[in-house]
Amino acid sequence: MANVIVTGGSRGLGLAIACKLAASGHCVIAIARHEGEPLAAAIAQTRGAGCGSLHFVPFDLGDLAGIPALIKGIRAEFGSIYGLVNNAGLGTSGLLATMRDTQIERLTRINLLSPLILTKYVVRAMMSQSGGRIVNIASVAAFAGYSGLAAYGATKASLVGFTRSLSREVGPLGITVNAVAPGFVETDMTHDLGEGQRDQLVRRSALRRLVEAEDVANAVEFLFDEKARNITGTVVTIDAGSTA
Repeated sequence: MANVIVTGGSRGLGLAIACKLAASGHCVIAIARHEGEPLAAAIAQTRGAGCGSLHFVPFDLGDLAGIPALIKGIRAEFGSIYGLVNNAGLGTSGLLATMRDTQIERLTRINLLSPLILTKYVVRAMMSQSGGRIVNIASVAAFAGYSGLAAYGATKASLVGFTRSLSREVGPLGITVNAVAPGFVETDMTHDLGEGQRDQLVRRSALRRLVEAEDVANAVEFLFDEKARNITGTVVTIDAGSTA
């Protein structure tokens, strides 16, 4: 089993990705601040499935200085790292003119700085293995305008640029780097939207529906498959055609 780290893996999209990769036979290390009941249940279910495995490592990704020790500890406990899914992120919204500076700083720290630094130390671990897979979870907000998502969109657009350039840096080492850009996904976040807002999002999509977490998890699973060995430096958009 190959070891794969999934950040923000305790619920929602991250948990769906972690479960999908575990079902594919990987040893998945889910990183989040708290385990929570959904992840605990998934870990118990995976134990009896007889395929891959799912584990929880507590960590606050806002602690940038603690990331080197985090990766060192994971390598000591699980062994070499084959894959990384940078999924953890804040969905903070608000007009830029009225957002607090502390909100912008926190958003940038979690959505951009943390993935960059985490990837730095994971890539170091991958370099001696001559292979690996990195998937960054971006967003359609990286290339489509949404009012109230200026700061959020900036962090996700930066992840796309990071993906393309890093793929050039580590490609000669056999490491692929890709991004997945979901549209609005059926998660707790969209469930909190008003009925009018949800209807508007559905009408904006070509397929007249929202994306499900399973759709995004399937794309990540594919990028980890041998069939995707020559796909790198690209962005897979999964938005039911909302940006078509």
